[in-house]
Amino acid sequence: MQAFIVDVNLYGDLDFQAHHEELIMLAKGAGATIVGTLVANRERPDPAFFIGKGKVEEAVALAKAASAEIVIFGQPLSPAQQRNLQEEFNCRVVDRVALILDIFALRAQSHEGKIQVELAQLQYMRTRLSMIWSKFEQQQGGIGTRGPGETQLELDRRIIGGRIKALGERLKKVRKQRENQRRQRMRSGTFMVSLVGYTNTGKSTLFNAMTRADAYAADQLFATLDTTTRRVWIEGAGQITLSDTVGFIRELPTTLIEAFKATLEESLYADVLLHVIDSSSPQKEEQIFEVNKVLQEIGAQHIPTILVYNKTDLTEQEPRLELDESGRVSRVFLSAAERSGLEFLREAIVLTKQQLEKTIDAK
Repeated sequence: MQAFIVDVNLYGDLDFQAHHEELIMLAKGAGATIVGTLVANRERPDPAFFIGKGKVEEAVALAKAASAEIVIFGQPLSPAQQRNLQEEFNCRVVDRVALILDIFALRAQSHEGKIQVELAQLQYMRTRLSMIWSKFEQQQGGIGTRGPGETQLELDRRIIGGRIKALGERLKKVRKQRENQRRQRMRSGTFMVSLVGYTNTGKSTLFNAMTRADAYAADQLFATLDTTTRRVWIEGAGQITLSDTVGFIRELPTTLIEAFKATLEESLYADVLLHVIDSSSPQKEEQIFEVNKVLQEIGAQHIPTILVYNKTDLTEQEPRLELDESGRVSRVFLSAAERSGLEFLREAIVLTKQQLEKTIDAK
């Protein structure tokens, strides 16, 4: 699908370029072929069109000249803004939230993941029913329409509300099953480790390297949506469980944080978090901040965390383990793709486990 990108640099955001590059990756990840872009600078969003009437006219001309079939905005739009823009562009307009939801619908594989995606999509859809039932409802397929399907678009607010309630109940059952599984692992005394990190930092590649598993890994945003857990034997630590979780992203839609809480909660019950960082990314500090912010939102900020700087093969850094002044694990540098430095990560897990056991014995 041919897409025209509209992105807005609000308040002179110093990190705008990284945001824009991320938007391009999201659009491509949803299957879009980008035929043009427009970047607008504004102090504040226009209530009616987000980018203002003048910029809309410019964008409409550019999108039409490029034969765009869809227009993607880099920021969340209100239902009124989205409706007004669709009338101006005379084609489907989706915002950043819908784009992320679409990718999640495309990638979700497990029963739980599909429930979570549909729940988030319906919550988003409920605020836009009048717009969905416009002339654009006949344009089936493409970005922003995957997931619940055509029949869902014909439902009224009462039926959608009922569907949301039913999905919420099913999600509660899934969470209860996960809770029981966690309790069984805790009773067995298994040491639990979770991989967390920004999307596309190489978590799944590291997971596969550590477990010799075949979890899906690709150079794209949100390659992993469903939590995968494997048992691993590490000399000195014994048998541990290692979980690979969904990647985080800046300005993650609130509906997704809520809908995917069952998946993210895997981190809450971990003994240690491995915060995987793309050491080659110029935005790594901002990405670390975004991950820590989401961890705080789900109540996981208190869990001991090892910073794992991945992709050293792209930075020409030597794999290594760094300890702080008190002898605690500080950082690990490795390349999951080349399976270089994995021994340092195993050593870091062993040391952290021993330190936690000493703390517990002291109490």
